[in-house]
Amino acid sequence: MWRPSWLCGFHSALLLSRTKPRPPPAVSFGRNVRVSHASSGPPKPLWKKVTSATVVGVPLLLGVRYLMAEAREKRRMRLMVEGVGRFSRSLNIGLQISVDYWWCTNVLLRGVDENSPRYVEVMSACHQRAADALVAGAISNGGLYIKLGQGLCSFNHLLPPEYIRTLRVLEDKALTRSFREVDELFLEDFHAPAHEIFQEFDYQPMAAASLAQVHRAKLHDGTDVAVKVQYIDLRDRFDGDICTLELLLRLVELMHPSFGFSWVLQRVLTADFCEGFKVNDVEAIKAQGLTLQDIAQKLIQAFAEQIFYTGFIHSDPHPGNVLVRKGPDGKAELVLLDHGLYQFLDEKDRSALCQLWRAIILRDNASMKLHAAALGVQDYFLFCEVLMQRPVRLGQLWRSHLLSREEAVYMQDMAREHFEDIMSVLKALPRPMLLVLRNINTVRAINASLGAPVDRYFLMAKSAVKGWSRLGGGTYQSIYRCSLLRQIKVVWELLKFEVALRLEIVLMRVTALVVRTLVHLGLVTEPEGLYEYLET
Repeated sequence: MWRPSWLCGFHSALLLSRTKPRPPPAVSFGRNVRVSHASSGPPKPLWKKVTSATVVGVPLLLGVRYLMAEAREKRRMRLMVEGVGRFSRSLNIGLQISVDYWWCTNVLLRGVDENSPRYVEVMSACHQRAADALVAGAISNGGLYIKLGQGLCSFNHLLPPEYIRTLRVLEDKALTRSFREVDELFLEDFHAPAHEIFQEFDYQPMAAASLAQVHRAKLHDGTDVAVKVQYIDLRDRFDGDICTLELLLRLVELMHPSFGFSWVLQRVLTADFCEGFKVNDVEAIKAQGLTLQDIAQKLIQAFAEQIFYTGFIHSDPHPGNVLVRKGPDGKAELVLLDHGLYQFLDEKDRSALCQLWRAIILRDNASMKLHAAALGVQDYFLFCEVLMQRPVRLGQLWRSHLLSREEAVYMQDMAREHFEDIMSVLKALPRPMLLVLRNINTVRAINASLGAPVDRYFLMAKSAVKGWSRLGGGTYQSIYRCSLLRQIKVVWELLKFEVALRLEIVLMRVTALVVRTLVHLGLVTEPEGLYEYLET
């Protein structure tokens, strides 16, 4: 008879701890597969798959496209990438300068007197750091950035001297390009390198500017020439740089609402080779035995004739584009370079500008208002000061053709305190007038760098009269049918203006003589700085 067996606790535990037999391989494989599927989770969303494919595929496709592209297309693709770098560099420089000025004025110089030596020293160092950063950024970015730096050089009466001294390097010493790039451009345009086209070609550029660099070469007949070679990537990067600058200006305008400047074909040119030195190179001028007065007078007369007489105006007359050499008569000759940017001022605007300049010299308030309105400007007083770049105090004569310290401070304060009004005036002007203002201001800056040896206002006023009299003949033709009467009217206006110009000097000298006599007789005491005020 069967009896159930009883196990002790120890043997029961031992029996339960024994390993179960291993299943067959097929059963084990099926089980593992089921476990694997169960542990993988739900499938990835479609957008994640698309994103992953884009991140991997787009750079791969672009790389293949770049390798298969032609040389010009490769250059354009590189410029697109470099454009991001230029924008980032420009933004970084702007932020760096802004933070530096904020730190100096609000932390380092907090509570420090503006006239103290420490204030002057700290701000001078800050100005220098900002100017160095601007030059480094302009040279690295090239193109339009250098052109902007050149434009800032003409504001030597408003910007600190540290800016002017540092930015002058941009006038003709921009970053040069390699000889390989020069030959690449010649091969694209002429299917031959430069040294095969010319008998001699110096790959070391004589000067490098914002848009091109100049090489000295010799034709096969032995003639020396200057070869201006446009930067090979200029056309490709121009649109991108314009967009970048517009975006940067809008960002600045967003941070500083009063700042509102966001509204603002061959690649090889062979020309005569002209010896000479820059018009503001005072040491070279004196070494040649030439006089600063003669050079300044010829410079002002040349550009004044363009503005008031012909209306065909060189719009980029910075010192790198104006050379001086000794002529056959032993006197100075001016050589104008870079005729790629000219502006034509139509007869209507030219006539209004001539009469406005005339009205300013004559202190004719009503005529100033009338002719400024003809140019689209209502705030005629402010516009006249922008045009003349000195205070225009109605009813008061200028004491000298030199800008005094008091007047310079006034102009700086005016530019700072009335910036919004100045922007409104510039926006109201006809667009050609903006380049005319650039020309006038650049010539003013060159004359100042020469020590202002001549009266720029008087010389330009004479040209304004000449231009206005030429245009005035047509104006009076309908009124004075007789040519004799018409000529008499024009001559009378000329005479009246010339008398008024000379009357200024006579009145100032007579006033000085009377005051000196009264002081000598002891009838009046000499006010401080009176004689300096009466100098002409």
